[in-house]
Amino acid sequence: MCRRKVYEAGATVAYEQEKLKYIGCIGKGILRMRKSLPDGRDHIVGLLVRGDMFGRVFDGPVHFAIEVATDAEIYMFSRKGFEDLLTRSVELERMVLLNILSELDAAREWMLILANHRTTERLAGFLLVLCRRWTNIAGVTASSPIRIKMPVSRKDMAQFLGTRPESISRAFHALNDDGIIKLNTPHDIEILDFDALIDLSGMEELHEDTAIDALRAGGD
Repeated sequence: MCRRKVYEAGATVAYEQEKLKYIGCIGKGILRMRKSLPDGRDHIVGLLVRGDMFGRVFDGPVHFAIEVATDAEIYMFSRKGFEDLLTRSVELERMVLLNILSELDAAREWMLILANHRTTERLAGFLLVLCRRWTNIAGVTASSPIRIKMPVSRKDMAQFLGTRPESISRAFHALNDDGIIKLNTPHDIEILDFDALIDLSGMEELHEDTAIDALRAGGD
């Protein structure tokens, strides 16, 4: 019922509007969800990490292309076998429901991030989401200070945040110059001031977020 498959970065796992014969579960790596717009532009509308699933259960084709952002390992379950098992297993049904709810939460977060007008504000929100949702998955380590190995390229970040790669680069340097982060390399940064990052993102509720507090405690 299940087979494991390894993909290299840059590969396409599923095409937009393709009706998959399997349900995919991410074992390692990061995948991106890409949507082609009517004017010919592409936009990254989501990222998938370890534990996330893709494929339409009891439904039609996928609405986004699924591409590999970093080398990845994916477990593919026969769609028919998965659906049959889902009708018999309360535990599996609950797991799928929780996965869908997590996707909805992530979508709401991205809407809040993209509502910011300035690229630095959007980037601040993106860094906070990395820390909250992807600790130990996307290269976030609880050190002193908190360190992030950026899991996607500047080009991917630009498409994800609705801007250009050069704007992302300027935003990183602006945060570095303000002392909010330390930019060691383009893909290696340190969070120096969480409160300033939260204020800049406009996500005030994160001042009391348990995941952020746990990272702070780990860093201490």
